[in-house]
Amino acid sequence: MRRIHSKQIRKAVRDLCIRANTTIRHDILRALTRSRRTESDARARSVIGLLLENAKIARERRLAICQDTGMVIVFAKIGQEVSIEGQGLSEALNAGVADGYRQGCLRKSVVGDPLERKNTTTNTPCLIHTEIVKGRSIRIGVMPKGFGSENKSAVAMLNPSDGADEIARFVLGVVKKAGPDACPPFVVGVGIGGTFDGVALLAKKALMRSIAVGNRKKHIAKLEKDLLRRINALGIGPLGLGGKTTALGVNIEVGPTHIAGLPVAVNMSCHATRGAEKVL
Repeated sequence: MRRIHSKQIRKAVRDLCIRANTTIRHDILRALTRSRRTESDARARSVIGLLLENAKIARERRLAICQDTGMVIVFAKIGQEVSIEGQGLSEALNAGVADGYRQGCLRKSVVGDPLERKNTTTNTPCLIHTEIVKGRSIRIGVMPKGFGSENKSAVAMLNPSDGADEIARFVLGVVKKAGPDACPPFVVGVGIGGTFDGVALLAKKALMRSIAVGNRKKHIAKLEKDLLRRINALGIGPLGLGGKTTALGVNIEVGPTHIAGLPVAVNMSCHATRGAEKVL
């Protein structure tokens, strides 16, 4: 049995929160750079150039990529041969988030009650998803999710007979409705399968995967490429000002579901799709 102290977890989460909020992911940076070369609309190219400049300044000066530094989602894969000492896992993760947002001078955006709207002043509690896996390590993934795009996400409980065509129509409809309000160019996370609650988690997990890596299932990877092509044909463009770069990537995660259902979730995310991981 390997022992990991909660102080290590707390420090890792602190560092991940700061890194995710100040350093844009490599896969997204590459996609932005490529889209600036291939974009035919001059205004769209200019906007992409500004996004790249913003990312450079944020990285060099350790400043937030966006003023909305999000609500933190933590994905923790815990090896079954690991024993956590000190604080409990939830306490350590939340303490790490609070440390990161305080030390990183990041905006605190979490309210403790959805109706009373009182800010917790620590950007906690975070949302925690845990998995017990084989091994002697803990893999921690941190996603600070901004709500300009989160607010434009949607879930549909389709009929099992609808198939890929209806899934595509739903996804395209969500993206089109989001328009400029969700700060394109987007990364679009799609979940298919599971249950009403489970499919939303699949879509969230999809956003953590590199947009340079397609789904391992060939028919799903084909659907990802088709959706990206059709989304970019909408002409929304960067910041909604027109152009063919409406999305940088479409990631789909699928899971088993009931014979009577076809749940689909679309989790919208802007170009600053933030995420960072570390293995302890």
